Amino acid sequence: MSTPDPNRPPLIDRILAPVQRLEPRMPRTRGRAIWQFLGFTLVAAVLSSLFVLPGFLGTGVAAAAGISDFNALPANLQIQQFAQNSTVYAKQGGQDVPIATFYAQNRQDVTWDAVSQNVKDAVVAAEDPRFYSEGAVDVLGTVRGALATVVGGDVQGGSSITQQYVKNVEVEKCEALTDAKKVQACYDDAAGQTLQRKVQEMRYAVGLEKKYSKKDILMGYLNVVGFGGQVYGIQSAAHYYFGVDANNLTLAQAATLVAIVNNPSNLRIDEPDSKTNGAANGYKLTKARRDYVLDRMYVNHKITAADRDAAKETPVTPTVTPTTSGCAAAQQYNAAFFCDYVRDTILNDPAYGATSDDRWATLNRGGLKIYTTLNLDLQSVAQQSLSNYIPASKAGIDLGASNVSVELGTGRIVTMVQNRAFNNTDQPVDGTTAVNYNTDEAYGGSSGFQTGSTFKAFDLAAWLEAGHSLYESVNASQHTFPMSDFTSTCGDISGPSWQVANDEGSASRLSVMSATAESVNTAFAMMATKVDLCSILNAAKALGIHTAATGGTLNSYPSMILGTNEVAPLTMATAYAGIANNGTVCTPIAIDKVLNADGSAHKVSASTCTQGLDKNVAAGVTYALQGVMTDGTATSANPWDGTPVMGKTGTTDDSLQNWLITSTTKVAQATWVGNVSGQTPLRSLSFNGVGGGDVKFSIVKPIQKALDQVYGGDDFTDPQDSSLYGNRVTVPDVAGKTPDQAQKLLEALGLDVTIDQTPVASGQPAGTAAGTDPAAGSAVEGGASVTIQLSSGQASATPTPGTGGGSTSQPTASPGTGNGNGSGNNGTGNSGNDTGNGGG
Repeated sequence: MSTPDPNRPPLIDRILAPVQRLEPRMPRTRGRAIWQFLGFTLVAAVLSSLFVLPGFLGTGVAAAAGISDFNALPANLQIQQFAQNSTVYAKQGGQDVPIATFYAQNRQDVTWDAVSQNVKDAVVAAEDPRFYSEGAVDVLGTVRGALATVVGGDVQGGSSITQQYVKNVEVEKCEALTDAKKVQACYDDAAGQTLQRKVQEMRYAVGLEKKYSKKDILMGYLNVVGFGGQVYGIQSAAHYYFGVDANNLTLAQAATLVAIVNNPSNLRIDEPDSKTNGAANGYKLTKARRDYVLDRMYVNHKITAADRDAAKETPVTPTVTPTTSGCAAAQQYNAAFFCDYVRDTILNDPAYGATSDDRWATLNRGGLKIYTTLNLDLQSVAQQSLSNYIPASKAGIDLGASNVSVELGTGRIVTMVQNRAFNNTDQPVDGTTAVNYNTDEAYGGSSGFQTGSTFKAFDLAAWLEAGHSLYESVNASQHTFPMSDFTSTCGDISGPSWQVANDEGSASRLSVMSATAESVNTAFAMMATKVDLCSILNAAKALGIHTAATGGTLNSYPSMILGTNEVAPLTMATAYAGIANNGTVCTPIAIDKVLNADGSAHKVSASTCTQGLDKNVAAGVTYALQGVMTDGTATSANPWDGTPVMGKTGTTDDSLQNWLITSTTKVAQATWVGNVSGQTPLRSLSFNGVGGGDVKFSIVKPIQKALDQVYGGDDFTDPQDSSLYGNRVTVPDVAGKTPDQAQKLLEALGLDVTIDQTPVASGQPAGTAAGTDPAAGSAVEGGASVTIQLSSGQASATPTPGTGGGSTSQPTASPGTGNGNGSGNNGTGNSGNDTGNGGG
């Protein structure tokens, strides 16, 4: 006789005891099976006493079998939320449109009224015809199954719908686990072929029917049961196999789905090439079971003979309609990369679970309704404009392009597109990628791209924070800067001198306002010598600038002022939105709200807004960047629709990376075109008749126009006079003074002084100051550059009007386009300063 299992409830041993006592000590033979049959009649009597004859519960037989122990078993089945599809929505025409679905099990719970009566009748007739008339346990079926278990050695079927529901609920709990060992242990307990599990299942079933109605139990069963593969629940099955909702299933279709439940692996009808149950043989196995279901419906008076016969004549013809899990489905809306960003946002956010596994389960099993910030109408415009010029692939270059738009004050992402189609499979296809060019590496993106002159916005911020002004003039001549010219309190900047040049040259001196409009490298390099490099870096960081690569750090070498750091377009758009929003920057968000499966609100991480720049500094930067769009390098991208707009171009050496970032008072956008990898000059290429260095303007103009039509925009905040002109200083008369005396006098007023060693005609003694440029009496900004002119000692035949023979003329060279942008690598150690002399 076998030894009782110490972990098994006493009831199990007491029920099995009669069988064990009657069991002869002999090999398994037909005779032994007969002995077991005789012994099992006692088990049948006990089960009958439990579930059929309540008055019998007090008899000695029942007591001996352990009725009190049965009652002591857990009776309250914990029904957790079944795994359900999560759906992602975006706005189109003001309406929420589903763009993607995530699931571990393809299931959509439905209510009683959303299911065809054909289904309800079919499942009861085929699976448990006594469902409405008997208790929780199908005693006859259970005894029959248990007898077969004893005789044949395996636990058999014969369960009521309530019992099947219990088993499915227990198995579903296992599906929600993530640890492999725990999953296996759970399956062993929930679906193991043991009498111990069967008795516990019965106890749960009894408890379940005391708590829920038959209607609730049947509906629960129809929502949880599997239909093959990842298809669970009657609604998903109806949609998957026949392309209809569960309340529109015909009699033949309903019977077919109920047939599949009997053996989902073998009877599923989505494998047309199957030799045993495929299209060639009319899904023979499923049809046979379907016809059995129809017969049972007729026997149980649910359908007429005519209905049965007509349904039997109907061939099994599935219309398989897959529901794709993941972001590939969003490609039809040009939103797959945005969807992927939403997915990564959830998987990175502790609001959706403490661990990565928990967050994955929340997304794929939680039945969330995720309402996003994306505007599909604007998304379509952005994608169309990008695709008009930039192909998904081009011979000879690893070509990438993207656009992203962000609302001011909310951080809501409005558009997110790129030139390549989404493909996160293991099969590479030309013109596709899984990399989101707009986002950080941690959110499915790349390691970022050098920003070129778009970084000059942060140079401007540091310049104004230091008390300088926009109309202050700086020396913009081509120049070589020794590292000693720069100050950095946050890193070593020793190394070779930095040669800075401009694409088309520039005037020797021009205002910062003009230098910004024309993107003059040398002017910004000179400006950087007058501030702490770390203040530029800090201004960028205050607006959310960081490297796209995970764990990366922004470099602080002088070349960074021309955009050598690699940053994601979304980060740049967010920073510009912060500048345009009076210095208040808001972290980008892709999700407006999330509802749980039960309709309750799920916690959503909101945008965090901080004052990154002083309001007046931000107003000054915005003022200068408006000039880029009205009188500078980006005028061809301005839609001139009456909406004030500011922006900045950025083009690295040889146009390897090309940017245009713009903003109104409502929304900012960043557009990038360039090399994903490699170093192919875009200026040597043409895109739909437009040069590679200029194609960004053609892309942005229709996008900006569409954004303006939807959002409009107000006038930007005017900067204070101090940001425009600084503290005005009158240049004194230094004629006749020694160079040293003149320099000290001018520097005492806070002016930036240089001495021109080339003598000019003047009646002042040779070697003394002949005058200044700007001339004495001129009103200049505090910190402005003033050049002392030395006298030759000989007056000209026709003296130039001025003071003391000095020149009063302004520089005659006109401002060049300049357009300098840093694209050189930053290097390591003390040599991180490439020339960085791009264009634009």
